[in-house]
Amino acid sequence: MHVVFPVSRRGSGLLLAFAIVVACLGSFAELAEQVATGGTRGFDEMILLGLRHADDPSAPLGPKWLQIAALDLTSLGSIAVLCLLTTLVFFYLLLIRRRALALLVAVALGGGLLAMPLLKRGFDRPRPNLVPHMVDVYTQSFPSGHAMLSAIVYLTLGALVARAQKELGTAIFAIGAAILLTLLIGASRVYLAVHWPSDVLAGWAIGAAWALLCWLVASCLDSRNRLPAPRVSDLPTR
Repeated sequence: MHVVFPVSRRGSGLLLAFAIVVACLGSFAELAEQVATGGTRGFDEMILLGLRHADDPSAPLGPKWLQIAALDLTSLGSIAVLCLLTTLVFFYLLLIRRRALALLVAVALGGGLLAMPLLKRGFDRPRPNLVPHMVDVYTQSFPSGHAMLSAIVYLTLGALVARAQKELGTAIFAIGAAILLTLLIGASRVYLAVHWPSDVLAGWAIGAAWALLCWLVASCLDSRNRLPAPRVSDLPTR
């Protein structure tokens, strides 16, 4: 008698999410190694200088409104905005008696806030000095805290909203909007000359990995609490 364990759509989704976590962590490790050995220097300088006028590197490309938009977008990834947004979502979830989801949101951001300064101090990479910064910065460069924390918060919230949708198209829109917002915030850091491109790529990678890992743990716990363990007699045989 052969026992067959069917793989549900939910199980396939969890496996895919785990594979993405592994890929993101691998990408971060590769970037960290390249940064430590100077392997990203040429790429970083090419992108950073490519966003500036050749005759005046202090002036970014594009009209004035684009510079203002970059400043507005980058503020959406600040610690103040992300903490305020997370706090509001946390208490909203408590009010509707979704304590597990409230804990998920709090753990996601809390873990990122703890890990970010440790990573920055560990790598201790200086900020770009090729062109003047367009905003004030005080911490080390690698990885980008804005890219990392915005990936954690917005991807977690996007997944939370997507999970509540019955229509696949609506769920895809929620995830897509979270990804787009994360990408725009990270790109703004390079445009404003306060991060090397590799800083932002690393921030996206570790932020997405942490957000997905938190969601995987929550999904597994949720499945264990809601679904009874299968009995041998319930499994198909052939």
